[in-house]
Amino acid sequence: MRSLLFVPGDSERKLLKAGSSGADALILDLEDSVAQSRKADARQTVAGYLDSAKGQSKTPRLVVRINALDTGLTDDDLGAIVRGAPAAILLPKASCGADIQDLSARLSVHEADAGLPEGQIAIHALMTETAAGMLAAASFASKSARLEAVAWGAEDLAADIGAASNRDETGRYTDVFRLARSLTILAAAHCAVEAIDTVFTDFRDSEGLERECHAAVRDGFSGKMAIHPDQVAVINTAFTPAPEDVERAVRILALFAAAGPGAGVLSLDGKMIDKPHLRQAERVARRAGLEPGSLPDLG
Repeated sequence: MRSLLFVPGDSERKLLKAGSSGADALILDLEDSVAQSRKADARQTVAGYLDSAKGQSKTPRLVVRINALDTGLTDDDLGAIVRGAPAAILLPKASCGADIQDLSARLSVHEADAGLPEGQIAIHALMTETAAGMLAAASFASKSARLEAVAWGAEDLAADIGAASNRDETGRYTDVFRLARSLTILAAAHCAVEAIDTVFTDFRDSEGLERECHAAVRDGFSGKMAIHPDQVAVINTAFTPAPEDVERAVRILALFAAAGPGAGVLSLDGKMIDKPHLRQAERVARRAGLEPGSLPDLG
């Protein structure tokens, strides 16, 4: 999932258009982009979209952002959309690992009611939208096998802490928001899940988006959320490994495979490589879509 495009759940037109955006995943939104008076309509629209997507061979990964656990809307959301078997549920304002356990238990009930295997639907967590979520970042580990990704959000966090802005006069995130970004990367590594970067709100500034994407790749994010279809191509390009990086990763993987499971330090192009290089090579290979057993024969 290089690109994850938010789509308002109450707009059939935008949902239909988003399917051809090129995004790796669509986040069908029942939360912030939907007015309170439109929540019920959005549930039915998203449920219909999920049903219609079942028979299609080429569709983005479908993720539904539900309303937060403290809104009283969560079970209505799940009751409407779980039967459509989305790939994952995005939980906003996740305050701690217990929230992941709570959502997982609710999902199990709704999966049973819908005749789905328990655990089929994954969980993504927006874990920095509140001060509580940031301070409890380490608690997300080992709380549910469903947890697949963690993401961070800057807009809701600004509201929660009372910040007038999340960026300074140069356009850089201020200290609290850089901390939120860093905690997301660290929590993802701690939980052994994917780290997803937040949205870039100025969808007309493609150069700024590109810079932010390259910084995210450099720092360890595996994908980025988008708010406009025009952002998708920029994100996909930035998060697709360069051919020379893929080639080097494949060579490292081939060297370690040939050396066997007890391999320690090896040599590549006159330089020493060890297990951290192997882990990085595995990461690049995953980003390039190379599955185990599909590596080319380098002779």
